[in-house]
Amino acid sequence: MTVSIHDCSVCSTTFELRFAYQVQRTPANVYHFCSQRCHEEHLLSASKKECGVCNNRFDLQFAYQQAQVDGEVRYFCSNDCRSSEMSAVNQRQRRMRRIAVLNQKGGTGKTTTSVNLAAGLAEAGHRTLLIDLDAQGNVGVSLGLNARRTIFHVLVEGAHPADCIVNVSENFDALVSNTSLAQAEVRLVNTPRNRFKVLADRMAGISNYDFIIMDCGPSLSVLNQNALTYADHIIIPVSCDYLSLVGVKQILRTLKKVNELLLHPVSILGVVPTFFDVRTRISVEAVSTLKSYFKDRVLPPIRINTRLKEAPGHKKTIFEYAPDSRGSQDYRRMVKAVVDFCDSNQADVPVSVEMETGPPPAVDPQEEANVGTPAI
Repeated sequence: MTVSIHDCSVCSTTFELRFAYQVQRTPANVYHFCSQRCHEEHLLSASKKECGVCNNRFDLQFAYQQAQVDGEVRYFCSNDCRSSEMSAVNQRQRRMRRIAVLNQKGGTGKTTTSVNLAAGLAEAGHRTLLIDLDAQGNVGVSLGLNARRTIFHVLVEGAHPADCIVNVSENFDALVSNTSLAQAEVRLVNTPRNRFKVLADRMAGISNYDFIIMDCGPSLSVLNQNALTYADHIIIPVSCDYLSLVGVKQILRTLKKVNELLLHPVSILGVVPTFFDVRTRISVEAVSTLKSYFKDRVLPPIRINTRLKEAPGHKKTIFEYAPDSRGSQDYRRMVKAVVDFCDSNQADVPVSVEMETGPPPAVDPQEEANVGTPAI
């Protein structure tokens, strides 16, 4: 007769298996008990919770002993452990940079900038969340994402953002949108109180990112005002043409209203010239004009690059599609500039920009040196 010898799963005593109660099998493990007392202790411990701070097991008795952190329920054996965790969450939220990519004029490369800035930050090791606040849903299209739940469910139905976020790649998550976001605009307009703070309220439980990038639509909508109320900083993509320079003044007026009426300070982290072609006079003068107003807040320009246009068709970022292209090089320079600004706290210093009454001087098209085709 074979004797079955085991170690007790509770007290580690070595014993001979003789009774049915001394073994318990689960899909995950097999437990052995040297006595009825150890068996009972194991059964009682199964109903205990594990503290998320000190790992002690305890009986859940009070409401303060559980809290939702970044979409997950965490348990705390004491008030001290809860306070420690909440303090860490608050510190992460203070370090987190929320950046809105916004220009009320269309066709300035907002989505391209948002997608590749977020991807570049993730590539550099920063946990990054990209939020699409444009009903066209171009972020999801550009990255080939299909999400059952979108930013609409967060804003309108009160879903927790963690339940709607989809992973793109390492360090890179996204909260996408689709045409249903237009309905959210209507709902927000009819919200009687705090209509401009809905996004900030819904995202309050998210703290596990270094950067949150928001791709905003080309309008002064309630959604964009929600983005500005949630954001710490704004990046303004400006295409190197005359009309885009005129449109910058509209953004500055919008920021002034947000700062004064919504009582939320938003600083300009940077202005990024897009569709830059060094061979044309308008491009060079556009950058010069921007620098005369925004000084060192003008980020490295993004040159005209065919690969940037092709990448969304392949559902890839520029770093995946053409890692050695000029577009990839330009966005890496932009990422470095953004990180440097944030690390040096320069982005916390407001920029006082007084635009002239009239638009910047136009360039005579006949004087432009537009020769050849843009470099790839």
